[in-house]
Amino acid sequence: MTKKRAFIIVFYLVLTVAVLWFVQRLVMPKYQYGIVEGAMAAEYYEADEPHEVIFVGDCEVYEAISPVTLYEEYGISSYIRGSAQQLVWQSYYLLEDALRYETPKVVVFNVLALKYDEPQSETYNRMTIDGMRLSPSKIGIIEESMTPDEKMIEYIFPILRYHSRWSELDQDDWDYLWDRDRVTHNGYYMRVDIKPEAEFPEPPLLTDYSLGDNAMYWLGRMADLCAENDIELVLIKSPIKFPFWYDQWDQQVSAFARSRGLTYINFIDARDDMGLDMTRDTYDAGLHLNLTGAEKFARYLGAILDESYDLTDYREVPEVAAEWEDICEAYHAMAAAQYQELIEYGYLRNWGSAAVEMGRP
Repeated sequence: MTKKRAFIIVFYLVLTVAVLWFVQRLVMPKYQYGIVEGAMAAEYYEADEPHEVIFVGDCEVYEAISPVTLYEEYGISSYIRGSAQQLVWQSYYLLEDALRYETPKVVVFNVLALKYDEPQSETYNRMTIDGMRLSPSKIGIIEESMTPDEKMIEYIFPILRYHSRWSELDQDDWDYLWDRDRVTHNGYYMRVDIKPEAEFPEPPLLTDYSLGDNAMYWLGRMADLCAENDIELVLIKSPIKFPFWYDQWDQQVSAFARSRGLTYINFIDARDDMGLDMTRDTYDAGLHLNLTGAEKFARYLGAILDESYDLTDYREVPEVAAEWEDICEAYHAMAAAQYQELIEYGYLRNWGSAAVEMGRP
């Protein structure tokens, strides 16, 4: 084979790969509006500051805890590697993936996901997995998360899954082809809406209250991973009452924590202590906390973390403080914009003045 012919073959191979990569990037969902959770996993790789606390879990962390409040009140630098309906093994692999870049002092895992013992949904899988960089951790999370009709190859090469979106492309797919707006603040998804907590129905009776063997196995793997890396693992149940968290589940997690020498805190009974007012601190009738609720929870949890662990006050570390100054500025600007929009459109009604009083015009 002549050098010229070899060059032509290599050229066309590179061109083919480049075209396929471009098309794949174009047809993949951008998650910039509406359901934005699919953008969360990828944002972690853009963070330059170190994180001594990493949270893993579902919406009970990424909508319930403000990393900016943890920093402003205690100097704690943290990140939430959260995603919608994040299953226990997904939390494990997202943590394992994070350890490729940094080693935190504390990992906080929200235990609600222990109610799921097997893969649930391709939609939620995609929102958790697609944004991860290719690594052994990504291969592992795919293997454990796939539902029966899913294929590994379609996660490695998403173009095979999303090629049918070609006919559905809109202007947003082109606008966010290369650069995307951040949808979180260090993993926290902000909402300032206010819709008071509803009265929940009585929890249904279960035939078996045992947490699944698979879920508990992966919780054990997470505890082992933290121990191997000299990381303190803290288990929490957020102060959200619905979906139900049964006493029997709580007892099993408490027993697991005792057997491993771990801290487990159920914050449901601490709602009054942290000052939560669920007529104001939730945006969807009590299923998730809004901004004021997430800041109250962060202050309460931050005090525990600050007192219990040897965490750096990064407000006193100039190069890290400079990074956090930008994070805080973007956070407060978005909060002000969201409140102003709701007030202008009348959604806050009589809550508008309350928002101003709380320093959130």
